Amino acid sequence: MSIELTSITKTYGAQKAVDSVTFSAQKGQIVGFLGPNGAGKSTTMKILTGYLKPTEGTVFVNGVDVVTNPVEAQKKIGYLPEHNPLYLDMYVREYLQFRASVYHVEKSAVTDVIEKVGLTAEAHKKIKQLSKGYRQRVGLAAAILHNPEVLILDEPTTGLDPNQLVEIRQLIKELGKDKTVLLSTHIMQEVEAVCDRVILINKGVLVVDKTLEELKTSEKQVIQVTFDYKIEEQFIKQLPNISYFKNTSENNWTLEFESTEDMRPKIFDFAQENGLKILGLHSENKNLENLFQELTK
Repeated sequence: MSIELTSITKTYGAQKAVDSVTFSAQKGQIVGFLGPNGAGKSTTMKILTGYLKPTEGTVFVNGVDVVTNPVEAQKKIGYLPEHNPLYLDMYVREYLQFRASVYHVEKSAVTDVIEKVGLTAEAHKKIKQLSKGYRQRVGLAAAILHNPEVLILDEPTTGLDPNQLVEIRQLIKELGKDKTVLLSTHIMQEVEAVCDRVILINKGVLVVDKTLEELKTSEKQVIQVTFDYKIEEQFIKQLPNISYFKNTSENNWTLEFESTEDMRPKIFDFAQENGLKILGLHSENKNLENLFQELTK
């Protein structure tokens, strides 16, 4: 495994920022790392990079113990923090050459990475002259300059315009073909567009670890239905596979079902059997945004 965290806990006094988090990820995976503000995402990523030491637990990156040998582990990690720290008075190429010297990387790698992230036309400019999107590219270039096996990206697309979003997402997908990518973001559409797998933490505790495909094929269905007159709950309970229901207004109901079968025909049958007419019906799947809201309330 490229990343392996086992029972990671981080406490600050009486507060547990991270509580017994365990997960692993392998080469070729792009993992969406989700959670509300204060959930423990940034703390977990800082532990993974060796910036923070866990109170308990073990962390390995490509077989290297991050706690006991952080410098060796950091050679295998590329990290783009949320507030992308850059030397704004340096030129793009100058900055990346400086980073190359820190990593003892050949300067020829700078030209390669500039081309890879689409900075060729901007390489002669000072970083402070660049837009937010191009500064993010500089941060990504710095993160992948030493060709790390693991890439950790904390909110890499914050503040980008729609065109820049598409370009950076495509770049991340390309990088994810031969690296392990851990991507923290609040943008659910980004996860659905880029990631293979989702890890969700809330209040420091891991609550979901599933592939995107598993989440998309969830058995839970939500159906909004409007009948022509008010009916009692005791009749709604007769619907097969129903797991939750709510009378949202006089004749309107929100119905949830646990089934892979399309439940709309069952609702039509139910209406006919009870002498009802259906004035409106809308079906929706539990998408990632619904799941996030449900699990982090």
